[in-house]
Amino acid sequence: MQLSVVVPVFNEERNVPEFLRRLAPLLQPITPDYEIIFAVDPCTDRTEDVILEHRARDPRIKLLRFSRRFGQPMATLAGMAYSRGEAVIVMDVDLQDPPELITEMIAKWREGYEVVLPQRRQRTGEPWLKRVVSAVGYRVINRMAEVQIPPNTGDFRLMTRRVVDEVVRLKETHGFLRGMVAVVGFRQCIIPFDRPPRFQGHTNYNRFLGSLRIGFNGIFCFSTYALQLSTLFGFAIAGGSLLLATIYLFYKVMGWTILWGNPTTIILISFLGGIQLISVGILGEYIGRIYEEVRGRPRYIVERSAGFEPRA
Repeated sequence: MQLSVVVPVFNEERNVPEFLRRLAPLLQPITPDYEIIFAVDPCTDRTEDVILEHRARDPRIKLLRFSRRFGQPMATLAGMAYSRGEAVIVMDVDLQDPPELITEMIAKWREGYEVVLPQRRQRTGEPWLKRVVSAVGYRVINRMAEVQIPPNTGDFRLMTRRVVDEVVRLKETHGFLRGMVAVVGFRQCIIPFDRPPRFQGHTNYNRFLGSLRIGFNGIFCFSTYALQLSTLFGFAIAGGSLLLATIYLFYKVMGWTILWGNPTTIILISFLGGIQLISVGILGEYIGRIYEEVRGRPRYIVERSAGFEPRA
């Protein structure tokens, strides 16, 4: 198998036909030996039926259906684990990841790059708040994380078989593909492109909360910097409190009148309480992720597959 295309899908019946109409003519000249893997969370529309109808005409179209909704990151990892291609491309079905870019990605792979990352120059159709959150998030993650994640790169990417095998072998349960690929490493290159709007319908992805979740995964799963920052805040506040106590004692010894009033005390107590809550929250984020990893639950459960050989 030369090429695998992994497509996580949830309630996208209107986008699947157009996606395949544009994708198949691009793959055929590259190699007839390809597969298109739809990794499907249980849908409430006819997405699965539409995929199976196209599979009846082309057996290179394959389907993974999960026992419940595990989310896009886990669906992507499942598709990667089931793929057999020497090169694996992960992309969305809504056509915001332009299929026409695949030809250039394949060319870069043949030049010797093991990871090819399309980078968004423009994000058409996205609200300004989402763009601001993404820009700030990437900047913060790259300041704090142990690995560098190129900004404005989603899960749309090409990876060689070796990279895919190493990513799938990782035990993390968060499924933050951008960070996992950065941890694995290998030779990478970037292809800039202008991201178009969705072809049909509305996204099933909560733009604001989803971006925050991705940002938290990038910070807490790939860095302990937040814990160090919490410790530094603690030392700074303790030092400030010691300084205030010294000033207060000096005033007392000199017999001077202390002009501090209750508002100052309330502000100080509120500030200290806020810092404590932030510190507890940071600890909670790390402990929660430790709890998820220790449980060792399967990242996904495949209920049904079509087009794959039986697996042990």
